[in-house]
Amino acid sequence: MDLQLTGKRAIVTGASRGIGWAVARALAAEGAELVLVARDPAALRAAASRLPAGTRALALPADTTDDAAVRAAVARAVAELGGVDILVNSAAEPARPGSLRPLAQSVDDDLRTEVETKVLGYLRFARAVAPDMAARRWGRIINISGLAARQTGNTFGAIRNVAVAAMTKNLADELGPAGINVTVVHPGTTVTERTPATIAEYASARGITPADAEAALAANVTIGRLVTAAEVADVVTFLASPRSVAITGDAIAVGGGARGAIHY
Repeated sequence: MDLQLTGKRAIVTGASRGIGWAVARALAAEGAELVLVARDPAALRAAASRLPAGTRALALPADTTDDAAVRAAVARAVAELGGVDILVNSAAEPARPGSLRPLAQSVDDDLRTEVETKVLGYLRFARAVAPDMAARRWGRIINISGLAARQTGNTFGAIRNVAVAAMTKNLADELGPAGINVTVVHPGTTVTERTPATIAEYASARGITPADAEAALAANVTIGRLVTAAEVADVVTFLASPRSVAITGDAIAVGGGARGAIHY
């Protein structure tokens, strides 16, 4: 299937590693032009150097908590590429398996950080790109959230991810008449370069071996293993394409199937 992405211009935040990097690589493979955004300039340059040969890519360092920096990055992308067709919001720390703190030890600033970075950070980029998309009557915005939105065990992770899903639906309703589709993708625990450390932390907290920790994390996944960042990126790439016109405002789970739960 031709995803019709050749020449489409995409901003991917959190693009220096993890799911963001996997999405950038997948879009490049389909012929998209890219703007890679993350906070670390060196990591961004390294990521851009690993893209397929011939990919047109800009590496723009920006902190999503800074609205002026976000607007400047989008303005430069529009100036140098001629516009923005696709935004993939992925700049956030992944939720860790299990709760970070019990209620009695919870700290307000932990939640403020989650909302500032993920919810408001996503909103800032969407707000900045929407006028350009609307002017050309076409666009795709994909928000990377997470299955913590549908599970207990990480209070602040659940709050931020539910907020991203609610924001997505509201933006989809508002921007749909301008030809802009907005969707949210919910990965579960996903295999990235961070996975060994995540598994080690999970194992240490429970007094089990890393092998047993990985098995425990995979036990509730219907396909019997953790999904990889590249597999998440395949779904995001489809959602970024003109082929996905029938999907907007909805949440797409990409965690390999959570056992026992029915979501409708």
